Amino acid sequence: MNIASPDGLWSPSWRAQIPEQLAQEWDIVIVGGGITGAGILLEAARRGLKVLLIEQRDFAWGTSSRSSKLVHGGLRYLKEGKFQLTRESVQERQNLMQEAAGLVDQQSFAFADYRGRKPGRWMFALGLAIYDFMAGLRGARHYYPADEFLQLAPHIQREGLNGGMCYVDAKTDDARMVLRVLQEAISMGAVAINYLAARSLLRVDGRADGNVNGLELVDAISGASHCVRAKLIISATGAWADGLRQQQGAPAKIRPLRGSHLVLPNWRLPVAQAISLMHPKDGRPVFCYPWEGVTLVGTTDVDHGENLQIESKITADEVSYLMAALDFQFPQLQLDLDDIIATYAGVRPVIASGKSDPSKEGRDHAVWLEQGLLTVTGGKLTTFRLIALDALKYAAALLPDWHADLTITPLFKPGQSLAHDARLSSQQSLRLQGHYGVHAKAVLAAAQNGELENIAGSACMWLELRWAARHEAVVHLEDLLLRRTRLGILLKQGGTEILPRIRAICQPELGWSDARWDTEQAAYLALWHSHYSLPPREQIKDWR
Repeated sequence: MNIASPDGLWSPSWRAQIPEQLAQEWDIVIVGGGITGAGILLEAARRGLKVLLIEQRDFAWGTSSRSSKLVHGGLRYLKEGKFQLTRESVQERQNLMQEAAGLVDQQSFAFADYRGRKPGRWMFALGLAIYDFMAGLRGARHYYPADEFLQLAPHIQREGLNGGMCYVDAKTDDARMVLRVLQEAISMGAVAINYLAARSLLRVDGRADGNVNGLELVDAISGASHCVRAKLIISATGAWADGLRQQQGAPAKIRPLRGSHLVLPNWRLPVAQAISLMHPKDGRPVFCYPWEGVTLVGTTDVDHGENLQIESKITADEVSYLMAALDFQFPQLQLDLDDIIATYAGVRPVIASGKSDPSKEGRDHAVWLEQGLLTVTGGKLTTFRLIALDALKYAAALLPDWHADLTITPLFKPGQSLAHDARLSSQQSLRLQGHYGVHAKAVLAAAQNGELENIAGSACMWLELRWAARHEAVVHLEDLLLRRTRLGILLKQGGTEILPRIRAICQPELGWSDARWDTEQAAYLALWHSHYSLPPREQIKDWR
């Protein structure tokens, strides 16, 4: 029996079936429930492999819910001469916008051109020309004189403004992308289990020098221990990749870098275009862009020296850094700390090269095979499908009875159109189609009275809460509010004001007692205040 139903939805009693699932022998077991692991799960399952994914926390708990949300080629890679990485990225960006419309959406970017500031109009225009050519785009960029550019970005610094360039990239809900990829894989027979950690590697015949052929696991919810066997173990744990590798005596290769973001109300930092600027302190790019009804500001790029098992959070210095960028670019708005709704921080899996400046480290992915353990790490959200296929090329050599075509195929099965449903706006229809694919009509059918409305201050609809609680492997309240929906970073105080209505909708679906709900709510609010709000004000140095 599969933990999930054939349509890719987790069944109500799915955790009770975990021992039965783990007793099977698998072709591949993937450790890591972020976008890289989810991508490998999908590409392996659609090619006939019996494949299991385990995640020590929640799906997308790590980097894949804390990214900049951008699906982009990365103009910085052109500057570094990484033309192949840029070409692959922009082409995948175009593919994802077509195959996941409503989940991956085009975003216009505006880059202001100021006298005496790098990179300058002509150098930037040349880079964009190459960028668009690689994507097969024509006429997607345009330079505007100062007066016209200010109509597109009216609140930016005017002194020294020559004009500005507009170009296109894309954005997504990163955690939602992970969930949809997982569900697509599950509908093809794969299994995905959250809150199940890999404690140690198992080897052929128990020999210390034998190849890895299994894992000792521990269930974070029940505390039960399990063993699972597979022909191949793939570690797709991102910034945590050195953990399993070092059990084999392999040297550390990951340089964890933290990227942090501020979340502000769209009315307080109104940007229709994404505004790209170079930070006045160090020249690093900082972006301000509309997302899910708010404005995101980021990102930083600093060494993360904290324990990776502890959730990352923004520091006072990073708040100062990002606020200084806002004050520099939007002086008319007089933004202050009181304008910040929430913060979040993620740790990037960057391959260490010894460079002193974290921003100079490459973002390429890497695949390492060490005593039967295949580690896949690094890379970008945009190219997760290409990373997955690359990993399977290595896997093919270790699965001699398996032969498959590893060329790119459409990411998802065709979704369900809601375009003619009079109850929904066009934006709501596209959102449900993009976020839920083949389940879109079922999501809509599950809605009860008043649940077709958007939750104030966000693009999320009430019905999304009910569906997630019923079908999307929610174990803790934080799963529901920080990853299945993003209300925890979209609403003030993590959505405290609407928690009573969330409880009325979700508690019956989850089957939680009053005591369980109270415990989960207290834990969620404590987490929000410690990791998603501002650090103590007295620690945030003057940034003006």
